[in-house]
Amino acid sequence: MIAITNGKIVTVTGETYENGTVLVEKGKITAVGANVAIPADAEVIDVKGGWVTPGFIDAHTHISNFNEPDTMPALCKDGNEMSDPITPQVRASDAINPCDYAIEKVRNAGFTTVCTLPGSANVCGGTGIVYKLRGHTAEEMIIPGTEQMKFALGENPKRVYGTKNQMPMTRMGTAALLRQTFYDAKNYSDALLKAEKDPSKAPKPDFKLDALVPVMRREMKCRIHAHRADDICTAIRICKEFDLDFSIEHATEGYKITDVLQKNNVTCVVGPHLWGPGKQEIHGLSLHTPAALHEAGITVCLTADSGSQTQFLPATVGILMVNGLDEQAAFEGVTINPARLLGVADKVGSIEVGKDADLAVFSGHPFSSLSKCMMTMIDGVAYNKSL
Repeated sequence: MIAITNGKIVTVTGETYENGTVLVEKGKITAVGANVAIPADAEVIDVKGGWVTPGFIDAHTHISNFNEPDTMPALCKDGNEMSDPITPQVRASDAINPCDYAIEKVRNAGFTTVCTLPGSANVCGGTGIVYKLRGHTAEEMIIPGTEQMKFALGENPKRVYGTKNQMPMTRMGTAALLRQTFYDAKNYSDALLKAEKDPSKAPKPDFKLDALVPVMRREMKCRIHAHRADDICTAIRICKEFDLDFSIEHATEGYKITDVLQKNNVTCVVGPHLWGPGKQEIHGLSLHTPAALHEAGITVCLTADSGSQTQFLPATVGILMVNGLDEQAAFEGVTINPARLLGVADKVGSIEVGKDADLAVFSGHPFSSLSKCMMTMIDGVAYNKSL
């Protein structure tokens, strides 16, 4: 039994306790509140007025898939299988490196869970996976059943394949490839359903299309990279055509179409926030975007879209607060909102009895650049403890 005491407990989904206690036993939260009885045999961790939050979650990273330090040319990085614009069969889980430089750095910043996704070179990049920042094998780290399919619109697929005189060379070509892929996958999925009653109707096995069957049946979420407002609208249009479950990644110009996003109940994973205009489609980046989306009633997750740079996301969230983001929305953006998006809100994302003991302790406000993460806890195990 562990008792974390004398902290400002930010539960996120419930009350904030100015001087509270969290009890942990066998890797689970067993009590939280202002007047929690502490068992005599409990190990007491006095946080001395520090802030206690749920372990932070970045819903869109490339940790392990873009290994650090970078020693490979761009064409050989594990995050993008740039041999074909449609690669649903590749899995980010096969490139997880438990010794990746970013894992300890990001964990020491208060993050306990991340989703690592293939990059955005391909129209369909393959499945991402959710895992905790602990363990020494991929199997130990991964949360089972959390695969999500990555897609990309806009400049990246055009640049990668257009320079090879290969489709897609245009936004029209990207959309056409995406539709064709969904069309073929739906037919394949439908044929598999018919074959359950009549095996003679079974389609020829197709490894690529088989990976998309859960997508077509709304059993797997689509994570669609789109910066420009028109690309976001194209993603929404195509996903509605095929009745898919999806989110928009980056949503850089989402502030231009808040009505469209709100009408279609689109979750947006917004970030990175501190880029310069390195390419045309992010020229309209604004630090007010998360606030504008939240004010319009849109669910917002906050991301650093990175590897080790995710360690600086908490301080970046502080900058977003200066630019209008509500404090509660800021906390939700790195805790419960990504947990819900990733399908793990029953385990993580808030401080509630019965959830995994994934916590972070900060010396001051977690989103201040003057605060330090003094302890990260995953499943009741403390890391980087400096209390």
